[in-house]
Amino acid sequence: MSRNDKPASRAATPRGGAAFASTIDREVRAKGSPERGAVIRPVPAVARAAAILRLLSRSEVPLGVHAIARALKLVPSTCLHILRALAAEELVSFDPETKRYGLSSGIVALARGMLRRDPFSNLVQPVLDRLSGRYGVTAIGIEVASLDHIVVVAISRPGHALRLQTEVGSRYPALISASGRCIAAFGGYAPEDLEKRFRALRWDNPPTLAQWRDDVAATRRAGYAVDDGRYIAGVTIITAPVMPRGRMSHGLVALGVSEQLRRIGLATLGEELVAEAADLSKRLGDS
Repeated sequence: MSRNDKPASRAATPRGGAAFASTIDREVRAKGSPERGAVIRPVPAVARAAAILRLLSRSEVPLGVHAIARALKLVPSTCLHILRALAAEELVSFDPETKRYGLSSGIVALARGMLRRDPFSNLVQPVLDRLSGRYGVTAIGIEVASLDHIVVVAISRPGHALRLQTEVGSRYPALISASGRCIAAFGGYAPEDLEKRFRALRWDNPPTLAQWRDDVAATRRAGYAVDDGRYIAGVTIITAPVMPRGRMSHGLVALGVSEQLRRIGLATLGEELVAEAADLSKRLGDS
């Protein structure tokens, strides 16, 4: 599940200013606000800093200024100023010997504070552990961050689990795989917004738009979605929506080798996910 987790490309300009701001403005309008209908004024410096942090979070090794600037199409001097500001806030660290930057422990403190106050993360972990232990699958809790991305906020793996590059904090396109079908079915989004993003998705075995619409309709009827090798060949992913306020905000995901999940029974897993998701929806709605 490491596909599609790439930084959005930025248009390069001689000074990295107006065109970058224009790109950010387009992205803000496309993504929309967590408060639907709200207008967000683009702040390029904040967008650049966030892009740098995401790049460093994906990198296996610390990166130098020029490597970061090249990856994000930023002017190196601009990139350096942002990195120094992030270092002053203890969000990135700088190694004076290698001249490279990496994430700092300040990020962990921020994440810990969010997770501590996030009721879903606290409630879902025992559910994931129970599902993982009972069926021998990888169980994941996701948050629907926007119509563009979902974020893994909790995970449980059995000892023999299929090893996928998925960790807490991993981001994926919102409409990919089984989770995407649930978001399309239960997220309350306009069809034209869904279809525009669908066309940008990458799958091992991509469905046509007509097939995807049929899958979304089937998800709405069943209450859960099944991706049987579409996103990743040989891997089956099942998702049920968590809807504390009548619209999908989180999801429960079970995934494993397709043959293994078929032996368990896709309907068996799907129905259990639906039951657990309904219970979580009620508990979150009451909190």
